[in-house]
Amino acid sequence: MASAAEQMAANTSWAALVKATDLRRRIVFALGMLIVYRIGTYIPVPGIDGLALRDFMDSAAAGIGGMLNMFTGGAISRMGIFALGIMPYISAAIIVQLLSAMVPSLQAMKKEGEQGRKKLNQYTRYGTVFLATFQAYGLAVSLEAGDLVTDPGWFFRISCIITLVGGTMMLMWIGEQITARGIGNGISLIIFVGIIAEIPAALAQFFSQGRSGAISPAVIIGVMVLVVAVIAFVVFMERALRKITIQYPRRQVGMKVYDGGSSHLPIKVNPAGVIPAIFASSLLLLPVTVSTFSGQAAGPVMSTVLAYFGPGQPLYLLFFTAMIVFFAFFYTQNVSFKTEDVAENLKNQNGFIPGIRPGKRTEEYLDYVVNRIVTVGAAYLAAVCLLPEVLRAQFAIPFYFGGTSVLIVVVVVMDTISQVQSHLLAHQYEGLLEKSKLRGKRRGGKPRGAPSRR
Repeated sequence: MASAAEQMAANTSWAALVKATDLRRRIVFALGMLIVYRIGTYIPVPGIDGLALRDFMDSAAAGIGGMLNMFTGGAISRMGIFALGIMPYISAAIIVQLLSAMVPSLQAMKKEGEQGRKKLNQYTRYGTVFLATFQAYGLAVSLEAGDLVTDPGWFFRISCIITLVGGTMMLMWIGEQITARGIGNGISLIIFVGIIAEIPAALAQFFSQGRSGAISPAVIIGVMVLVVAVIAFVVFMERALRKITIQYPRRQVGMKVYDGGSSHLPIKVNPAGVIPAIFASSLLLLPVTVSTFSGQAAGPVMSTVLAYFGPGQPLYLLFFTAMIVFFAFFYTQNVSFKTEDVAENLKNQNGFIPGIRPGKRTEEYLDYVVNRIVTVGAAYLAAVCLLPEVLRAQFAIPFYFGGTSVLIVVVVVMDTISQVQSHLLAHQYEGLLEKSKLRGKRRGGKPRGAPSRR
């Protein structure tokens, strides 16, 4: 006879979504917020010369302009109100997290629990406003320098700054609302929707270039095989775990004696997920968002930045790799898997790793294991993000194709499906508990719905 857990797993299917009202409400809310985001990408900033902007973005689609377009969901190619995207918020979050790991006052604030987290989130919002204002002003000046504005001047600059900063703050609010009241991580879903929204146009352009003879059939087949191989590799690595055996001794609580047992502490090969790739990409986009629109009017410093930090350039690849490795270790040690907290929790629960003493020795052992695992995970992230960049530069593919976009799409889909399945399991678990209570009442001889007797 199947156990309750087996019945729950067997009954968990997408058909159960109809009965899970709370999950259905969350999915509808998330979809509604994402539709609002997509509508905002088509609302243009006032004062933009649409024809000149379209011609410029067509010429820059294979370079850094393609990367900007990917992370903003096409908003920057249309110069929509969400043209800055969510990257200022991500950059501010990076700065706050770095400071909270180095500044003692912020470290103490981080340990205050929910109240400290709210204060750090407030600082992140302030930083988002500052970075978005700086980027919006630089973008407005660059648009004027690139002759992409119908009526240049301070009126256009002020209106552009207000519109773009307001769009970024609205995106930040949408992401937070999706995380709290929807399903999945809101910020990641915004980037995910922006990427997949541009896939049909990119595929149409890719195949049209193949029909015209600009790209050979071998390159088309090779790119398709590469995408499938990268997706399979990402799924394999994201599901890879290192299990550490945890032993629990026999213990007595009150008058009850609980037998000891063993379990496993799972550590993902990539505990940081897609965060290092997003953080590294946001840092790369921070200086070039402004310089890419100024064209020939850019100064020598910005021209040098564009020359050396374009996709496929050696300095770009080196900096991208360094940032991915750094954020993989930083985010794992400070956010996703804090060995100090894990060792303390095991000690409080009387759990221990066989052969390792609880406390400091357990923390040191976990640090050793996690650092080795994260080294593999960082190398995997760097390979996935950089391999398509190198191949794209070598084969001169006429649109932006990066491993970061593939990684974000696959990881966000896997995380969202996992959360949906968790909600479905919880719904099935509640249903099994209700059935077991009703069955127990019937076995006791009481009719269903009969009042209890004292």
